[in-house]
Amino acid sequence: MWVLLIGTIVVLSFTHWLYRWRNPKCNGKLPPGSMGFPLLGETFQFFAPNTSSDVPPFIRNRVDRYGPIFRTSLVGRPLIVSTDPDFNHFIFQQEGHLFQSWYPSTFTQIFGRQNVGSLHGFMYKFLKNMVLHLVGPENLRKMISEVEAVATTRLRQWSSLESVELKDETASMIFNLTAKKLISYDSENSEENLRDNFVAFIQGLISFPLNVFGTAYNKCLQGRKRAMRMLKNMLQERRANPRKEQTDFFDYVLEELAKDGTLLTEEIALDLMFVLLFASFETTSLAITAAIKFLLNNPHVLEELTCEHEGILKARENPDCGLTWEEYKSMTFTFQFINETVRLANIVPGIFRRALRDIQFKGYTIPAGWSVMVCPPAVHLNPEKYVDPLAFNPWRWEKSELNGASKHFMAFGGGMRLCVGTDFTKLQMAVFLHCLVTKYTFKAIKGGNIVRTPGLQFPDGLHVQIMEK
Repeated sequence: MWVLLIGTIVVLSFTHWLYRWRNPKCNGKLPPGSMGFPLLGETFQFFAPNTSSDVPPFIRNRVDRYGPIFRTSLVGRPLIVSTDPDFNHFIFQQEGHLFQSWYPSTFTQIFGRQNVGSLHGFMYKFLKNMVLHLVGPENLRKMISEVEAVATTRLRQWSSLESVELKDETASMIFNLTAKKLISYDSENSEENLRDNFVAFIQGLISFPLNVFGTAYNKCLQGRKRAMRMLKNMLQERRANPRKEQTDFFDYVLEELAKDGTLLTEEIALDLMFVLLFASFETTSLAITAAIKFLLNNPHVLEELTCEHEGILKARENPDCGLTWEEYKSMTFTFQFINETVRLANIVPGIFRRALRDIQFKGYTIPAGWSVMVCPPAVHLNPEKYVDPLAFNPWRWEKSELNGASKHFMAFGGGMRLCVGTDFTKLQMAVFLHCLVTKYTFKAIKGGNIVRTPGLQFPDGLHVQIMEK
């Protein structure tokens, strides 16, 4: 009798718990959707790789079923997914009022609990201004010749080889340049290879968050741990042997740390360095690789791009001088090409926020504390905005705004958290393309399929042969 009673209570309790899981409480009407399995939610479906150039199946299937705003659950956390341009714009405009930047706990484990993406308000603005000291317009003007010199040297090296794996080689090129500007790092004179730790980190970045020895996620955390140890050792060495003049961003950070009453702590500074190193080279190398893939597939685009850059050379009084800031700013078609590249590449397929209080939008309630994921691929591939959205067409950007973000373009984020490194990324891409198309021809040897994941995209082993003209 007691066994039957206890069994009944257990079944009823489990049934009630399951019902509450699938039907969360809400002071209004939740967006439609499914919470998936208890605790796991729809995590496995979300992490499934995607070899299509279209909107990820996880998103597309649910939009078809539930509409542009739906609910789900990932790694045990309730989540609202938005592919609605109006709601996305509302989220970005209400940053700091109704929403704030948020990332899963696994993200903060990877990037650090004091990383710039997880900070808010005055502290975020403080760090953003620090980064602008590195990649603001005035510094970019000074950097253009250095970026051109690095691209010229690497392309010359690559042209002597039978082929190069483009993603890895451009990542190495950009990492070395960025690490030099940030921390005066020289891979040839360092006892430990800093980039190797970031490679291990990246390989597990988009894996299922299971922190068990041997898993990709565990290797990711170990890569971060080693990279952070190197950065901390560098910081301590610099403090022990300060420089008379600022030569890199580390010197600027140390100067800020030494000020009385500064908001900056060593932990925040190290997390900032880590995020800057990662973001500056990984996303840009992915964008450059995607750009070359699009050029290989669209000869008419390559012809137009080449024409613009050869025109810059012909207009020079001194053909041997390097790129000027004015020449860079004149690259109209190049910026159209870059916008179209990042629109289709969708390197960052999800932007996360958290509702600070109950929010009403289009008849739905977003409960306080729930996470929201803006989905740029669904916006960038919307046929109602972009005619033939999967076609690579830089001319679609003629007479369009080529800077910033809008309801229909958020490749670099949006609102007050528009990526602070956007202009640096565009500069590196434009200068690299200039050096490439004016002096070299190139062809694909093998690979180049793009495998899309919930994290970043990885062009699959694009090997190219680069030849002098």
